[in-house]
Amino acid sequence: MEQNQLDSETLSCSICLDLLKDPVTTSCGHSYCMKCINTQWDEEDQKGIHNCPQCRETFTPRPVLKKNTMLAALVEQMKKTGLQAAAAADHCYAGPEDVACDFCTGRKQKAIKSCLVCMVSYCKNHLQPHLDIPAMKKHKLVEPNKNLQENMCSKHDEVMKMFCRTDQKCVCLICLMEEHKGHDSVSAATERTERQRELEERRGNIQQRIQDREEDVKLLQQEVEAINHSADKTVEDSEKIFTELIRLLQKRSSEVKQQIRSQQETQVSRVKDVQEKLEQEITELKRKDVELEQLSHTQDNNQFLLKYPSLPELSESTHSSSINIRPLRHFEDVTAAVSELRDKLQDVLKDKWTNISLMVTEVDVLLSGPEPKSRAGFLKYSCQITLDPNTANTWLRLSEGNRKVTWMNQHQSYSSHPDRFTDWSQILSRENLTGRCYWEVEWSGTQVHISVTYKNISRAGRGNECGLGNNDKSWALVCQQNSFNFLHNNIWTSISGPGSSRVGVFLDHTAGLLSFYRVSETMTLLHRVQTTFTQPLLAGVLVGNTGASAQFYKLK
Repeated sequence: MEQNQLDSETLSCSICLDLLKDPVTTSCGHSYCMKCINTQWDEEDQKGIHNCPQCRETFTPRPVLKKNTMLAALVEQMKKTGLQAAAAADHCYAGPEDVACDFCTGRKQKAIKSCLVCMVSYCKNHLQPHLDIPAMKKHKLVEPNKNLQENMCSKHDEVMKMFCRTDQKCVCLICLMEEHKGHDSVSAATERTERQRELEERRGNIQQRIQDREEDVKLLQQEVEAINHSADKTVEDSEKIFTELIRLLQKRSSEVKQQIRSQQETQVSRVKDVQEKLEQEITELKRKDVELEQLSHTQDNNQFLLKYPSLPELSESTHSSSINIRPLRHFEDVTAAVSELRDKLQDVLKDKWTNISLMVTEVDVLLSGPEPKSRAGFLKYSCQITLDPNTANTWLRLSEGNRKVTWMNQHQSYSSHPDRFTDWSQILSRENLTGRCYWEVEWSGTQVHISVTYKNISRAGRGNECGLGNNDKSWALVCQQNSFNFLHNNIWTSISGPGSSRVGVFLDHTAGLLSFYRVSETMTLLHRVQTTFTQPLLAGVLVGNTGASAQFYKLK
């Protein structure tokens, strides 16, 4: 420590009295912080003379100072050494937030253990007897505890090892013999065991609730993504439709313009043709008028009489003596017709726009209530499922009032029906499922699909369009002896966890939720689907091998 103090003084700036920062050394050999010496010399600039603050040596002109890299490295090493030494010294000692050793005198070290027998906290050194002495090895050591005195009876200064269930408080043995005599009491350890069990149950409930809420958050996130996707798609489609409308109007505008120009050209051509012929007639008439005028001025009577009969007669005009122009309306009627079209389009747009705006404002997220957590809660939504014989594949036999189906090794005598599955060993329910519904299925065999589907699933053939879960019209939990899988649109999703011979199905059609559960009092979720159902659903099962069966239970 003395060496560190010496180094600290040696490597300090005499101006700020702190460790050197960006040290510089003057030509006289003294070192300062670059900022400190420059600040001082800035004040001396007006005098033109600069002094060393320690030896007062004068510098003219002002020296250009550069960082002393060796001193800077020494200062940094000094800082590290000092900090490490201080940290090593402080690490063992108790701070305000630490539990102090009760045996240390002077500056107390941190306790590393507390003894519930001695009711004392120990540092590493003072704990050693508890680790070496056989009798003390039996003491119960715990993590350092600031509140050890709370374990002592304030009245008798004894450790409270008992718990009075009558008064619900910890007591010492003397209390148990006096004011708590005859009360229902047990050891604190026994009470802790029972309370620990309760605590674990509460933790289990909390963790289950966390899991449920995380599932809800996931569903809401999916809903946000669905809303955004739908909105983006609708904006894109609407823009395409409006662009098509604009293009159509532009096309019609171009066609009207072309028709008008064509008719304009035709009519102008007709008028100019008549005009040209009239102008030719005028020229001819003027020429004849000149001849007649010349003849009228002839003084020789004989010449006049000789020439007059030879003059041609005035030919009949090819056009009427007057042009009859109809009222001055040419293309104005077209303008009126286009205006009428505009007015009608405005009326249609106004009317339809109201409907469009109403459709937009009616978009609403239906945040339905949470799914039940217990079987009793699910049973409130129970529905009775009966199977429709008209949909049954001929390898399937119905029993238990059309609630149980079994795969047989011979065909059943069913009549022909368009709803019947011809190749897949499947059957559907009679009931349409909407709203909230819950049912349970007991299954056996090597493979059974517990499903829901739209009614328009294909029935004839071996293709995926008919198989429950193999297309976009059906959703299926595939139950096998050692595993569960979820199947939709021919995409398989593995489900972890032990199997179950009874499966609960919960449908919230409006909210687009489909959940499969392992049936028990607490109901374990196997798989949940969040989607949008566009039609009512039917319950269904696929029974995959001889002897396999599925039964829909009659729930109370």
